[in-house]
Amino acid sequence: MKIIDLHCDTFMKLFKNKNKKFKNNDYHIDINKLIKGDSLAQFFAMFIYKNIDYEKKGYDSIFELTLDMIDYFHQQINKYDKVEFASDIDDLNKNEKANKISAFLTLEEGGVVGNDLNKIKILYETGVRAITLTWNFPNTIGYPNCKEEYQSKGLTRFGKDAVRMMNDLGILIDVSHLSDGGFYDVLEISNDPFIATHSNARNIHNHSRNLTDRMIKEISESGGVIGINFCAAFLAENEISKISDILNHINHIKKIGGAESIAIGSDFDGIDCGMEIEDYSHIQKLVDALKKNGYSEREIEQIAYKNAKRVIKQVL
Repeated sequence: MKIIDLHCDTFMKLFKNKNKKFKNNDYHIDINKLIKGDSLAQFFAMFIYKNIDYEKKGYDSIFELTLDMIDYFHQQINKYDKVEFASDIDDLNKNEKANKISAFLTLEEGGVVGNDLNKIKILYETGVRAITLTWNFPNTIGYPNCKEEYQSKGLTRFGKDAVRMMNDLGILIDVSHLSDGGFYDVLEISNDPFIATHSNARNIHNHSRNLTDRMIKEISESGGVIGINFCAAFLAENEISKISDILNHINHIKKIGGAESIAIGSDFDGIDCGMEIEDYSHIQKLVDALKKNGYSEREIEQIAYKNAKRVIKQVL
């Protein structure tokens, strides 16, 4: 079964450790693992730690560091025949016909743009097609959901303008990590479907990183999708990421938003816990589990890749 995974942090690790190879490494994702797992497309997040001492690393700004990481991503993608950069549905379809894995470029930490809308345009020109508005720190766009004191806070005035610009350009808005207040601002402002690339159901596991039932319903009604996160901390009170826990979240989200609202957002290489799906090469274990739990072939295809593909077609 083909897979589209909406979120991983592999290039954060590769950028830090350039002696590691994208083709074959000991991370959750490399090209060989993607091939074995039957990847149709992988969304690669450029994760930027907003409070990093960028000057110590030789950069004039956090945005310059971001652009350097993006450049490294393109260098690596261009280096190998089995993966090909993709920016829209046409690229995805072309790459699939050529039996190549599509690599989509995303940004995790919208705050790198500061208060400059033009930097969002620059990111688009470099190939960025999804932006996670916040990570775990307040930024110029809004507030994270990691602290209760932030949850009711909405988007800033600049953040609202940023959402409108992302709509205009054709950049997917990612509400994973965003405060509850910010979520509802996105819902009010965005004319396009929006997504949570790597989030689960708060009703199943009461963690602030997860989505309430109302949020699940609103994402579904917008035409967006929720990428199921494999991180143990967001699944249950277990130290190990269990397939049964992943299924509990999928079952609940299906009940609230329908199978058409579910996608995969593994968070591979951004999580550090024991996992029954040890790395991408084992991702078909989830497909097998869905089959055993009574999901139809159509529903499994929707969750595995068709829902994500639908949103790519509509927004990018």
